[in-house]
Amino acid sequence: MTDTAALPADAVPARSRSRSFFRMANGFWKGPSAGRAWLLTIVVLAFAFAQIGAQVGINGWNRLFFDALESKDMGAVITAIGLLPLLLAAASLTMSGLVVSRMLLQVRWREWVTERLAGWWIADQRYYRLGFLDTEHKAPEFRIAEDVRIATEPLVEFAIGLLSAAVTALTFAAILWTVAGSITFEIAGRTFFIPAYMAIAAVLYAVIASLAAYYVGRALVGKVSTKNEMEAQFRAEMTRLRENAESIALIKGDADERSSVIESYGRVVTAWLAVVRRQGFLALVLNTNGALFPVVPLLLATPKFLSGELTLGGVMQVAAAFSAVQAALIWFVDNFVRLSEWYASVVRVDELSETLEELDIGTIMEDDQQITLEESDDDAIQIENLSLAHRNGRVVIDDASIRIEPGEKVLIAGESGTGKSTLIRALAGLWPWGSGRIAFPRGVRYAFLPQKPYMPRGTLKDLMLYPDGDVAVDDDVIRAAMERCGLGYMVKRLHEEDDWDRVLSGGERQRIAFCRLLIQKPAIIVMDEATAALDEGSQDSLLSMLEDELVASTVISVGHRPGLEEFHGRKITLTRRPAGAQVSSAPIRHSLWRVVRSAGRRSG
Repeated sequence: MTDTAALPADAVPARSRSRSFFRMANGFWKGPSAGRAWLLTIVVLAFAFAQIGAQVGINGWNRLFFDALESKDMGAVITAIGLLPLLLAAASLTMSGLVVSRMLLQVRWREWVTERLAGWWIADQRYYRLGFLDTEHKAPEFRIAEDVRIATEPLVEFAIGLLSAAVTALTFAAILWTVAGSITFEIAGRTFFIPAYMAIAAVLYAVIASLAAYYVGRALVGKVSTKNEMEAQFRAEMTRLRENAESIALIKGDADERSSVIESYGRVVTAWLAVVRRQGFLALVLNTNGALFPVVPLLLATPKFLSGELTLGGVMQVAAAFSAVQAALIWFVDNFVRLSEWYASVVRVDELSETLEELDIGTIMEDDQQITLEESDDDAIQIENLSLAHRNGRVVIDDASIRIEPGEKVLIAGESGTGKSTLIRALAGLWPWGSGRIAFPRGVRYAFLPQKPYMPRGTLKDLMLYPDGDVAVDDDVIRAAMERCGLGYMVKRLHEEDDWDRVLSGGERQRIAFCRLLIQKPAIIVMDEATAALDEGSQDSLLSMLEDELVASTVISVGHRPGLEEFHGRKITLTRRPAGAQVSSAPIRHSLWRVVRSAGRRSG
């Protein structure tokens, strides 16, 4: 990418957006996809030129047919009629071939761009880390799903249309030159001679119409871009409302949300009205041109027809050729609105690419400013000289060094805002800003339990096995885990599909997360408020697994709930300091009854 890639969106020159997009998108014609891309491109071009050839044939037929009518030559009329089905068949076949090959090229190109952008967005948890950026570029999923389509599919049509327009203009201008020839006329006693006057008139007319459309409609690009942005924000507002429906309903926030949604849609309406006003002016130019250009060639050919220099067939051929040249040369006028829509989507796609690249650049730091994730030289988890910072540089945790032995159960505590969840994200490799070293044992399986576990689509069994859905696990093992975690009442639904993300309560989600632990038995478990939605009795029942079924697992957990200390052997406390939280560690002392009870449970 260019040096402008790291600049804010409003600081990037407008033309660099399209250049950046093309640099990314033309990779379809390189590498592994190049063979298919070039084959489709060549087929499309072949059909496009064949279609122009069919148009030239029909144009010549016009002269042949109308000359036969003028001379009342029945044989020539029958011959012309006999040729017409062949010409129409050729035109239909070439048009159909062009449509099919064009659509194939559009689908494959969009597929390539979508796979590249979606893969870039999803890989290395960028979809997650993107939320840490202070950026106005929202709804990346819409940009990938919809803006990529608008940025690629019409572009194929534009390229074909522009090429066809150029070849058509040259071809039919030559016909105008040949058939209509030059014109001589007198004004105020002076004689004027204009060679190839019909071709010159067609070019001048198209230039005037194109310039008029450009100056009237050039502001449309920005207004369409604003309209698309407002539409995306409105969709995001509605999605936020749906995702937080229960919380909003419980606190009776309907009125406030209604006001917010109406205000958001009001911005959509304002943006749309700006587009409508500008399109109204542009439509005036386009409709005036549409009414004039079929008449202009007839008026220009009339003097030569009346003087006998052109036959009726010649007039019809010239009129058709003039219209073809006209349609080709005003291609820009006819596609101005679609070009505006296309460019607005190109900008949004390139903004996403720029933001993803900015995210990558932001994580590339000097060696002493980079969090190093590596394998430990023993079975312990090693955190050495770890400092974590926000993206703006403010230090959250300063110079923490922690060693966690295999099988140890560690509780991380501290005031809100001291960086406990940030530390968990760093352990998961999701927090790139900071310095120091984090080392995990080699080749061990570890699991992260967030406060709201993810529930994918599928059967209840798929949820229990996630993310190892392809691993064969006996149903009895899953049922036993569900019984142990307090989900026995759901066993009968093990093979049912449902919208689990909506159906399950917060407590049920967390119980399913513990079921996964029982089934997968990871060596390292990292929990962030993993029992916050459960009552204390249920919490104690699930956490007792750490001393029974998962006694060999290393556990790092974050939580504020009473009773958590009973299930951990060491407490790491984050203490707020102006230069970043400081870390201290101390063993947790349990009562004699607690120690005896735990030992009895393990021996039993």
